[in-house]
Amino acid sequence: MALKFSYLLSFGLAAGIGMWMYTGTIVKGGQGDTAGATPPPSERTSAANANLFRVQVVNLKAQDREAVLEVRGRTQANARVQVRSETAARVISRPAQEGAKISKGDALCELDKGTRRAGLLEAKANLDQAQLDFNAAQKLSSKGFTAQNQLAASQAALDAAKARLEEAELELDHTLVRAPIDGIIESPMAEVGARLNTGDVCATVVNTDPMKAIGQVSELNVGDITPGMPAKVDLVTGQSFDGTVRYVAPAADSDTRTFRIEVEIPNADGAARDGITALTRIPLRTTRAHKISPAILTLNDEGQVGLRTVNADNVTEFHPVKVLGGAEDGVWVSGLPETVTAIIVGQDYVADGQKVEPVMKTAEAFQ
Repeated sequence: MALKFSYLLSFGLAAGIGMWMYTGTIVKGGQGDTAGATPPPSERTSAANANLFRVQVVNLKAQDREAVLEVRGRTQANARVQVRSETAARVISRPAQEGAKISKGDALCELDKGTRRAGLLEAKANLDQAQLDFNAAQKLSSKGFTAQNQLAASQAALDAAKARLEEAELELDHTLVRAPIDGIIESPMAEVGARLNTGDVCATVVNTDPMKAIGQVSELNVGDITPGMPAKVDLVTGQSFDGTVRYVAPAADSDTRTFRIEVEIPNADGAARDGITALTRIPLRTTRAHKISPAILTLNDEGQVGLRTVNADNVTEFHPVKVLGGAEDGVWVSGLPETVTAIIVGQDYVADGQKVEPVMKTAEAFQ
């Protein structure tokens, strides 16, 4: 009886399992058994390719960029000389006045000559006597009536007399202080009646033709400037002048790491004055660059500034760029290929090497 019951139990279990399998749901490997379950990897990949992230792009082409370097500084006279007295005496007259335009050699201050004329006459007399003594010694020596050492002593006395005469002439000439350069006399001058010692200033002469516009250029730009380049100088007074770069410092300032430059501008009429704030514009050589909106610049994982682009396979790429300068309608950058398809919307939401669906926008509409 027990054996029959086990048969019946086995038969019942087999029948039950068969019925359950017949009415149940088939479960496939890698696929969930509910309506909200995650699809298998193959389906997810197909769905991702069918729904690529859309980005807006524009075709950019390099253009000729005529860069202008702006240098802020001031004007400076071509020369400023403090004319000093070379002797000590009292000022008895001033042949020129402050603000007068003078030429090289013109008298500025006349000093009291004192006993200098008398000293000059004495030096001339001593020279005449020394010359007579030398001539007499020379004649006697030729006849054998005097020793050679006496002739040499007469020669030495003659040379000393000539030196004293030259010294007296220079001392007298120093009583008239003259301009060493062309220019304009700057105030103040030594007053009449004042005593000037050796080295004291009689007047300051300023040469303003040509005028210089000086400024400092960064080490990033100094390599673009060479002497002889044309320049435009605008003064804060509203005056404008055409000039030429005449000097670029060979070494940087140790404090600012900048280089001094000088632009020469003609100033025959004296219109440009010394010490006025100036803005110098120097046209640089033409280069190829891209003009873009700064809004489309982005950063990569390394923190580099650049543009995210799309290649021919619609895969994103990152190009580091160098900002060259600003313009009214954008910024100029270098480091991009001649033509490039740049992402202008969505560049911050995609990764490098990601395939995207580009939506083209015309360059005219972008600008």
